[in-house]
Amino acid sequence: MADTSLKRINKYLSEVGYCSRREADKLIEAGRVTINGSIPEKGTKIGPKDEVAVDGTLVKNTKESFVYLAFNKPVGIVCTTDTSVEKDNIIDFINYHKRIFPIGRLDKPSEGLILLTDDGDIVNKILRASNNHEKEYIVTVDKPISQTFIERMSGGIHLPDLNKTTKKCKVEKLGTYKFRIVLTQGLNRQIRRMCQYLNYEVQTLKRVRIMNIKLDVPFGQYRELTKEEFTQLNQLLKDSSKTFKSKTQK
Repeated sequence: MADTSLKRINKYLSEVGYCSRREADKLIEAGRVTINGSIPEKGTKIGPKDEVAVDGTLVKNTKESFVYLAFNKPVGIVCTTDTSVEKDNIIDFINYHKRIFPIGRLDKPSEGLILLTDDGDIVNKILRASNNHEKEYIVTVDKPISQTFIERMSGGIHLPDLNKTTKKCKVEKLGTYKFRIVLTQGLNRQIRRMCQYLNYEVQTLKRVRIMNIKLDVPFGQYRELTKEEFTQLNQLLKDSSKTFKSKTQK
């Protein structure tokens, strides 16, 4: 019988709020992580008594003091924690006093709401597409919006370059060139790809809501989630899975 007290090192670093699993894998590959003083391989599992360090500093569980921020991202800011690669990255822009990372992404030409945290546990629950959590966007395009465009966008579009079909979604025309779209999945540059498939080009794209959290902070600024928002967010996440479940598991 498998020892359930063991967990992969990248999962541990995520759950204690040090970084995302992806970032943890990068740290491990770079040889910056040690377990009981030894450099592990990616995928190594640890137990409750093992000591994990990054760059020689012991990693401690920060679960009691997690941070949850709502940030109004400007166009041109990149959602990455790799500050050595991107000059205009979100971490340097916010310059928060604790180590945090974005929940998901908004591409460089897009703006609006993005959440940041040091709680790796909540990240996977929000991002997992099978949990069907809503994200709302206001989009303008380069041509007048037709009823056919609204129907096809909402009905699901096959994206050949990703070899995936988008889920059905809510789409509402707001003006000649403007529409609202609510997604429950987060494919790479999904809205831009959907529009491009229908021969439209996105001019502006702003995310205005993630689940129960609405964009209400000035451009380029952030705030902490309120107690009421966090309570409601946890209620919405209570049945959410952190990992993929097959139909048979469900």
